[in-house]
Amino acid sequence: MKVLRTLAFLLVATSLVLAACAPAATEVPVEATEAPATEEAATEAPAATEEPAAGLTCAEPIKVGLITDASGALAIYGAHILRSFMLGMEYATGAPGSAGEKFDFTQTQENTFKIDNCEIQVFVRDDGSNAENTATVARELIDVEGVNILVGTVSSGATATLQGIALESGIPLIVAPAAANDITGVNFNEYTFRTSRNNYQDAMNECIALTQQYKTFVQIAPDYAFGQGSAAAFRDACTLEGAEFVADDIFAPLDTTDFTPYMDQIANSGAEAYIVTWAGSGFVSLVQAAKDQGVTESMALGATFIDNVLMPTFFANAVGTTAGILYHYSAPQNDINAWLVENTKARYGVNPDLFDADGMNAAIFAVEAIKATNGDVSGEALKTAMEGMEFEGPKGTIYIRPEDHVAIQDMYILKLVNVTDPEAAFYEYVDTSRPEPPCLLPEALKDRCGGLPYGNLSGQ
Repeated sequence: MKVLRTLAFLLVATSLVLAACAPAATEVPVEATEAPATEEAATEAPAATEEPAAGLTCAEPIKVGLITDASGALAIYGAHILRSFMLGMEYATGAPGSAGEKFDFTQTQENTFKIDNCEIQVFVRDDGSNAENTATVARELIDVEGVNILVGTVSSGATATLQGIALESGIPLIVAPAAANDITGVNFNEYTFRTSRNNYQDAMNECIALTQQYKTFVQIAPDYAFGQGSAAAFRDACTLEGAEFVADDIFAPLDTTDFTPYMDQIANSGAEAYIVTWAGSGFVSLVQAAKDQGVTESMALGATFIDNVLMPTFFANAVGTTAGILYHYSAPQNDINAWLVENTKARYGVNPDLFDADGMNAAIFAVEAIKATNGDVSGEALKTAMEGMEFEGPKGTIYIRPEDHVAIQDMYILKLVNVTDPEAAFYEYVDTSRPEPPCLLPEALKDRCGGLPYGNLSGQ
């Protein structure tokens, strides 16, 4: 595993934002690694990772149910998944689906692709990041549409609901883009796989860099699975790097609008820096409270880089800083990412964003599993094929770890050079990491971890 020695300030979340009023992090000299030479993008869908199985047929269409947020608080990220999953299906099967080259959720909720003589039907449902909605649409997809594979969803809490339904129905679930450790940790089941990273991979990517400048920390996170898992992962990973957490982790309800009492706790902690994990619009209020309480003047707050839309608003004062990011379209240099960039721009008028790689990887993963079973979509056949699978996607090689179904994948360290480029070309490449987190299965399943490092994270 490549070890990062890049100094980066830290804020991790699936939707984290750094207010423009926050002070810019101090740039620390880094030894930059040159990005590999860019490979020319193909103008049409190239062949899939492997040649389709000769004469692949199925007695009836194979059905995939995609659940994401098209209308709720995390719909900005659901849009990434909607377009990139359909593009991933096109790339993996070699041709656009029946809905055409540009998928519009407002016009259709179905799309059909083909591998040889086998149809793959994709049914799309909006859950609004609400667990009750997730359960309703998942059962409709299973009981009415008869789907063979589920994919989703954005919210980690809603994904936990989806996991239980998939297990009950014996249907494999591919998680994208939810990041909570619990998904392949305490909530693990043999039918849950992921193409998204987990909180611990974020933590490993950042803690080495963070602890080179600061030694004492306090952190605040939302009081649900994503925030709890992230806080536990950072406490564990940063402590291993010599950090000291000088106060208990602070958890606030996800719908908090007044962060004044929490900022008082942070200000009185005596820490050199505070780590924030937050998902949702409340982060703006959090940063404003930090400014009002003088926290931003006395303590360091940094951030991993976020989606292209919010970067200009919340990182205007951070040009020159170096930090980590899950994915930016400019970072990976390979043919598949080049194809994703070209086709996202041509069809949707934007470059791929933070979670587009997760969606495309989920589609490629589903197609590769179908090919591996020669069209046998029984739950037993699919999950057996999916465990330990390795495939190529826009972030390079994805390896589905058989012990816990974590997706081992590349992550990136970039230097912010501007926030004004109209193509969202905000960064200079610095480095690539490939974090391999400990196995986080619950004690009852610890034997599954085999020889992997085991890190229960106090029950997370």
